[in-house]
Amino acid sequence: MAQENPQPNIILIITDDQGYGDLGITGNPHVKTPVIDQLAQESICFNNFYVSPVCAPTRSSLMTGRYSLRTGVRDTYNGGAIMASSEFTIAEMLKQANYKTGIFGKWHLGDNYPSRPSDQGFDESLIHLSGGMGQVGDITTYFKGDRSYFDPVLWHNNKQEAYEGYCSDIFTKQAINFIEQNKESPFFCYLSFNAPHTPLQVPEAYYLQYKDIDPSANFEDDKRPFLPMSEQNKEDARKVYAMVTNIDDNIGRLLQKLDDLGISDNTLIIFMTDNGPQQRRYVAGMRGRKGDVYQGGVRVPFFIRYPSMFEKNKEIETMAAHIDILPTLAQLCQVDLPPEKVIDGKSLLPLIMGNESNWEERPLFFYWTRRYPEPYYNMALRQGNYKLVGKTGYNATINNFELFNLEENPYEQNNIIGKNESIAKQLKTELDKTYQELIRSENLLNQPRIIVGSEQENPIILNRNDASGQRGIWAQEEIYGKWRVSIKQGYYDIKFKFIKPVKANGRMYLEANTIVKQMHNEREDTDIIEMKNVFLSEMDCDLIPFYAIGSKNIFPFWVEMKKID
Repeated sequence: MAQENPQPNIILIITDDQGYGDLGITGNPHVKTPVIDQLAQESICFNNFYVSPVCAPTRSSLMTGRYSLRTGVRDTYNGGAIMASSEFTIAEMLKQANYKTGIFGKWHLGDNYPSRPSDQGFDESLIHLSGGMGQVGDITTYFKGDRSYFDPVLWHNNKQEAYEGYCSDIFTKQAINFIEQNKESPFFCYLSFNAPHTPLQVPEAYYLQYKDIDPSANFEDDKRPFLPMSEQNKEDARKVYAMVTNIDDNIGRLLQKLDDLGISDNTLIIFMTDNGPQQRRYVAGMRGRKGDVYQGGVRVPFFIRYPSMFEKNKEIETMAAHIDILPTLAQLCQVDLPPEKVIDGKSLLPLIMGNESNWEERPLFFYWTRRYPEPYYNMALRQGNYKLVGKTGYNATINNFELFNLEENPYEQNNIIGKNESIAKQLKTELDKTYQELIRSENLLNQPRIIVGSEQENPIILNRNDASGQRGIWAQEEIYGKWRVSIKQGYYDIKFKFIKPVKANGRMYLEANTIVKQMHNEREDTDIIEMKNVFLSEMDCDLIPFYAIGSKNIFPFWVEMKKID
């Protein structure tokens, strides 16, 4: 028998790189999303809902109710997508109220102890690593190339397990299993699809639904801005729409399971996306896409359904954001927020229930650049109807900025700063204040470290998503890289895996603070070099491995460290 509990079950569904315009309900004439469209009509829809311009920052804010820089997350790779273990997540918060918690899909907030989902409040986890399947950090799928989304090896409760099928189907199936197993008690299910993120891989049956469409057609009577699409843009859109329709079908299966279990009325469902589209396509006339602080990069669909308490088919125009989800769930579930943490978000419950609020005056800060924020490049602040955008440099004058009145100009086409300099200066003062506060965050000044040699994760695999050093570490061979770690004292067996086999007669180096270990490699054309019985003392350090041969210093693709004593 299904539960009888006043606490709602919570299902948080987020998709990856699905823009505002990738739904039928938001005006796209091509994409088929009947389930999500119906869900929107049964929900409260926030029409001005905002996230960060890229993946990991959005996810850290979503999980904590805090701007991402407070959590230590400053990038999507380059070692900047590791959330501090001291952060207090939605999962940890809900466990205070005896919720069972599970994540299925993309985490992207740290792949090693102590930043994995299991270290941050999740009882059950089935995830891929790093920012996406097929990316360099996801070591079990990267080498599968154009089949990385099919029959993957995933990480189930921190152990590698092989699965059959397409990734979105797998994540949904496992989420449904979790719901079935926990139907008698309140649960929090975080279904975090990695689709429709690149690589754009989709089952053939879904692609065939779109292979003959022109994604740039049928907009002749639409007066909103629409940028021309190349043939590659059109082909990408076909694949994205196919991936979205697959997600729609999977959400349909999940909703049907809730009905079958008799728990739909007491289950709160959130649907949202993490940022704008990566590729050029329909985005409801908005300017910009993923990575931009313009509307197209940060405004996303957001629907919240809770049949036993919330109205249906209600629209709210008030500005809201990812940082508001945690405090909303805290109030709804009557659990405490962490008293020692600055929570940047506010509960949406007063808006949802129709109570008065002064939310329109709350400022929201946006930025995106690699490594750390760069004033004033790709940085913005919105307060009320006005939005100040910086696409300039640190020494910019106020007239180098753009100012938009989003009520009058929602597509950010007309810069009105010339006649509204005083408004712009007020917004810049707030932007400067927020920026200066965030870059002094403790978790940013003291970036999270991966713990090597712990009982919780031994052996440990350090991947390229979490490697820092030279900017833009990806699949290059000759690049300077390192991992920020805390090492437990002991003896280690260490494997260095390379993208391509390396030649013999080079020297393998491992540097850690003042310690340098090196050995001669006699094996020809090997992609694995092993150091055995290496003693490392307890220390916080940058772990720097490289293979020196001739004039080349080759950085490993990943490093496995097993503490043996």
